[in-house]
Order: sequence, then structure tokens, then C-alpha cells
Amino acid sequence: MKYVLALDQGTTSSRALLFDEEGSIRAVAQQEFDQIFPCPGWVEHNPEQIVSSQIAVATQALAKAGASAADVAAIGIANQRETTIVWNRETGRPVHNAIVWQDRRTADFCEQLRKDGHAPLIQQRTGLLIDAYFSGSKVAWILDNVPGARSLAEAGKLAFGTVDTWLVWKLTQGRVHATDVSNASRTMVFNIHTGEWDRELLELLRIPLAIMPDVRSSSEIYGDARGVPRLEKIPIAGIAGDQQAALFGQQCCQPGMTKNTYGTGCFMLQNTGKRAVPSSNQLVTTVAWKIKDATEYALEGSVFVGGAVVQWLRDGLGVIRNSQEVEPLAKSVPDNGGVYFVPAFVGLGAPHWDSYARGSIFGITRGTTAGHIARAAVESIAYQVADLLDAMRRDSGDAVKELRVDGGAAANDSLMQFQADILGIPVVRPAVTETTAMGAAYLAGLAVGFWRSGLDSLTAGKSRRFDPQMPSSQAQSLRDRWNEAVSRSKAWDRST
Repeated sequence: MKYVLALDQGTTSSRALLFDEEGSIRAVAQQEFDQIFPCPGWVEHNPEQIVSSQIAVATQALAKAGASAADVAAIGIANQRETTIVWNRETGRPVHNAIVWQDRRTADFCEQLRKDGHAPLIQQRTGLLIDAYFSGSKVAWILDNVPGARSLAEAGKLAFGTVDTWLVWKLTQGRVHATDVSNASRTMVFNIHTGEWDRELLELLRIPLAIMPDVRSSSEIYGDARGVPRLEKIPIAGIAGDQQAALFGQQCCQPGMTKNTYGTGCFMLQNTGKRAVPSSNQLVTTVAWKIKDATEYALEGSVFVGGAVVQWLRDGLGVIRNSQEVEPLAKSVPDNGGVYFVPAFVGLGAPHWDSYARGSIFGITRGTTAGHIARAAVESIAYQVADLLDAMRRDSGDAVKELRVDGGAAANDSLMQFQADILGIPVVRPAVTETTAMGAAYLAGLAVGFWRSGLDSLTAGKSRRFDPQMPSSQAQSLRDRWNEAVSRSKAWDRST
């Protein structure tokens, strides 16, 4: 067996990568799929399109490498996490479009849960704050709003899953209905201390236990792929939510090690080892992974709009034609010209958790150009990451020595340098930034003995280090102005 196949199912595209025994990428394929916006603040995907695009890129990657199923030791899955799918067990068809993690339709429902005093119980059991971001309220919405869904669910005829579960179901032709602990921990109904679905929380959200998947470790054989010629009988052997997969791919396997992924959103995780550290700074406590019988935890902060702000510059504002153009446009001006961009298109995530904040641009004058807007947009990513790290330091009490980075926007050198300047610590970018897919591949490969030496044989490759260059006083001045912009963007939708 020559390869491990990683399926990296993201928010805007499905990707597949083949890794060899050295952890090197031998083939990559990618395909975007539709983003559906039924109402302001609502985001959906077509579940069938998720599957078809993922299978398409998997077969393309194998074809590029001239490989067959016999050459692949295992399949690992990394996925957009809280995105919610409910389907009919008998037909295998979804009862509704997937409700994406960015979707805010259940914000009022979550607000009522908070008002009713359920926040302490939910945080203690699940490690999460009550928010529309997580899967539980999305499941409840589908059962309450799709005609006949609740009665079918109570009769055990429906199945719920995050995207990993949906892919496993489809790839095994309905033989396996399972998830791993990292994805389960993002639902708001999973007890991270007992490792089981919490019956009291399921009852609170009126979700029948019968629709929930089996919860398994992150590195084991779940079942074999069936029905896809190039994937036939390959064991599916690794599953992790995309951010936990990236933490594993970055080899942040010791307590205190921290990474940030710059994707559609930004996601910072810090390994806390076998301790589930409660947060008092609006972060969440999550399961990092479970390998064999050992469960490890992480602190996490999530920014809803990271790299997606660049997509908006392209698709919404039309000032760039592709994402690669944003760096030279931002560098066309010496500084932001006093412009600050808070990209709260779907509210603000950690550490603010304001569902009613909205995107705002401050400081525009007659002298403001497209370059200033682009620069402010790129800088907004770094400011949001800095807010996360500050909260994480307060929670864990650890002095973060460096920030490991990955994801699409991590390729932007100017952004990485600005990030180091704003944080005041080195930013380290691995030679291979595909750490999400790499983590999924590592988990799958470990389960089938592909990497016989275990974790010690895995390397992230040579890295590039960005050291802080900006005076700390200047960095603080910029952050003070950013904080003022954030405060003015909050509660905007509610006030109208």
C-alpha cells in the first residue's frame, strides 16, 4: 500500500489529497460547490452535492497519481464541523438542505435558552456556549420546520449527522451511522466528560436519541467504502473535525501548543492534554481527539469570517477578480489609512459571541481607496485572531511561545507578518500548509499501521518563521482602534 487518502470536506469546496509514507502530498483535487443563502444570515448546502463533489475529487486524485483502490491503505475524513444534515434512513435522502455552521437562523432560539437559565448546565456538560453556531439548535429547527420530520424522527426513521457522518453513511451505502468524539463535541448535546450523548440535553432540545450516530474514537476502522469503483473496499479509518484535524496535523500534541487555521473562518485551538479546561473568557472547551482509550481536549476560539472576507471583496464588492489579487492590492497603500473593517457578516464569534453584530467599515474618507479597504479587510483577520489568543492566555494561564498557522490565507506573507507584529510572538508556517488533510491522513494511517513508528515518524516539514518587527506601542495603538470599531458594530441588527 502506497498511500493514505484524505477527504477534506470544507465549507466552500471538497478536496482530496493523497499522502505517501513520508507524509508528502502526491496528488490533490478540488471542487467548489454551491453556497445557498435563502434569507439574510441563513446559509445552506445541498447534501447530495457535498457527496458527489467529494467522490469526484477523490477519484480525480487517484487518477492523477495513477493509483487504484489497491494502492490506498485507508481513507481519513476531515470535515466542516457543525454543519447539520438530517436524512431518511430508508431512502438515504436528506429531508432538508444542510444547515451550515455559519447559519444564524436559530439565534433567537438560543437566546431563549440562555434566558431560561440553561447556559451553565450546557457549558458544564458540553464545554460549549449556547450559540446558533453549534449543531443542536439546527437539528431542532429541522425537526420543527420540515413537515412530518418530527414524527419520522420519533419513529426512528430519520438519521442526523454532521458532514463526516453523512459521508461515511453514503460511502458505506448506509451500513455505518457513526461520528467521532471531536465532531460529537460540537453538537451541544454531547457530554465531553462521559463521552456519551447527554439525554437531558437531548430532551431539552427535543431531539430523539434514535436519530443520533454512534460515537467512536478518531482513529479506528469504521467500515469499508462501497459502490465507488476507485474507492471500493478501502477502509475508512480516521475522522476528525477540520480544526481538530489541523491541530493533529500541526503536531500540537503537547499541552500548551497552539495553532490557528485561516480558512473561511479562523479557528484557534490550544491542546490542554487530558484536562477539559473550562473557559471564563467566552471560549469553548472541546474534544481534540480520542486515540485508543485516551481522550485529549482543547480550548478553542472561532471567528466566523476570516478568509471569507476576501471572497466578499471578490464576489460582493468586485474589487478583485481572484483571492491572489488581495495581497498586492493591500500592499498598494503604506497603511490602512485609518480604515477598520469588522467583517461581522453573520455576527461575531469568540470571544464576543454577538449574533446581532453586522459587518462594518469605519474611517472612510474621500481619500479612501480600494487598497485601503483591501488592507483593512486583510488586517481584520489578524485582529480577530489576536482577540482569540488574548482570551486563550487568560483561560489557560499559559504563555504561548509561538503560533502555528495553516489554511489558505496563511500563504499571505504580509498577513502573517502583520499577525506576528500584532501578537508580539513568532508565527510559524509549515512547509506543507495542508495540515487539516494531513491530520485526517495521520489518524487514518495510524489506525491501519501505515505509519508503523507511530506519531514519532510524522513530521510537519521545514517551516517559515515570522518574527515580530512592529514596536509594541504601535501594535497596541492599532488594536485599541480595532476594539473601538468592534464595539460599534455590536448589536446592530437588534437595534434596527
